[in-house]
Amino acid sequence: MDFIEELTWRGMIHTVMPGTEDELKKGMTTAYLGIDPTADSLHIGHLCGVMMLRHFQRCGHKPLALIGGATGMIGDPSGKSAERNLLDEATLRHNQEAIKKQLARFLDFDSDAPNKAEMVNNYDWTKDVTFLDFAREIGKHITVNYMMAKDSVQKRLNGEARDGLSFTEFTYQLLQGFDFLTLYKDKNCKLQLGGSDQWGNITTGTELIRRKLGGEAYALTCPLITKPDGTKFGKTESGNVWLDARYTSPYKFYQFWLNVSDEEAKKYLKIFTSLTKDEIDTLIEEHDQNPGARPMQKRLAEEVTVMVHGCEEYDKAVEASQILFSNKAEEALKKLDEKTLLEIMEGVPTFEVAKSELEEGVPLLDFLAVKTAVFPSKGEARKMTQQGGVSINKKKVTDPNYVVKAEELLNGKYILAQKGKKNYYLIKAF
Repeated sequence: MDFIEELTWRGMIHTVMPGTEDELKKGMTTAYLGIDPTADSLHIGHLCGVMMLRHFQRCGHKPLALIGGATGMIGDPSGKSAERNLLDEATLRHNQEAIKKQLARFLDFDSDAPNKAEMVNNYDWTKDVTFLDFAREIGKHITVNYMMAKDSVQKRLNGEARDGLSFTEFTYQLLQGFDFLTLYKDKNCKLQLGGSDQWGNITTGTELIRRKLGGEAYALTCPLITKPDGTKFGKTESGNVWLDARYTSPYKFYQFWLNVSDEEAKKYLKIFTSLTKDEIDTLIEEHDQNPGARPMQKRLAEEVTVMVHGCEEYDKAVEASQILFSNKAEEALKKLDEKTLLEIMEGVPTFEVAKSELEEGVPLLDFLAVKTAVFPSKGEARKMTQQGGVSINKKKVTDPNYVVKAEELLNGKYILAQKGKKNYYLIKAF
């Protein structure tokens, strides 16, 4: 596989420095991508960069994932309107380990292959450098005029930030250049990958390598992914979509991809999966013939969820998604954890019933029309029950004399009542 060719058809190249393609054709090349360690999980905004590293390794090259332990203590002005909070070393180290576990789902860190991935932390080579050493060895090679011309600096200086640009942030591009220089010398790293907003910082690194060592280094950036309305990709009303199940459940993660538009699905299949061009073209063709079946979204959600959470969690997410639409979901409902159950039932009318009453047993009609307001009257509840339109925990109940008991509680505290095909109610025992 040819890396540039692969990224080109996937729509993953924004800018590439002249000479990059020739360098890659010489043989195995080492490239790095910087990852901000300000949280102990990546979110899907990181995924485009991570997929670039994945494709890079699949094309026979060696990827380095750089955790910005030092730069994370400062903050990059690119695309920001305020200075970020600084983190202590213990937090950064914890975040680094958590991120490496996630990256191991995308990259091979453990084999004996010559192009196995490595993780590096710029704190390791920055922490002992004195300010005087940095000013003499790095600062003197890059002029203030050169640094001032960068878009990220100009935007902050021209009123996008309330408090202007701190000296700390202004030096960020020098620190990132120092990273590239260090990896060029220590790891023979010739290429830096990143988002298009990083172009200025990356080219400071290539310039530093040229001026200090007379070496040639290269840059390649991918477009910043945005939603159709131009807003930031990966953000939802409830915040970021995280790769860690503690912050975004596999069910919600799966749902995010399942619910993208047709246009987004066409684009995301290329960017966020390793499917071949032929496979994606076939999916698009299938979708065009039967858009209602949503084959693109289903395959996209499957590929990304399996890659991030594994097959088992993907299967659970699919089962959970079908609970509202399947009449055979009784067993699947019992297996659901509380968090996923509440996510599926988000927005569903909720009532409360005393657990002590359920332990004694509550007659169905009382349960549906007196203890709760699922039905306005016992008469209506009786009629629909006899007609087969009532279910308790996805089990059809046709006997009006049925008694609802505490042993039916899901996760020890919930009962799901269904009226007709589409009306759900969650009853919580207190």
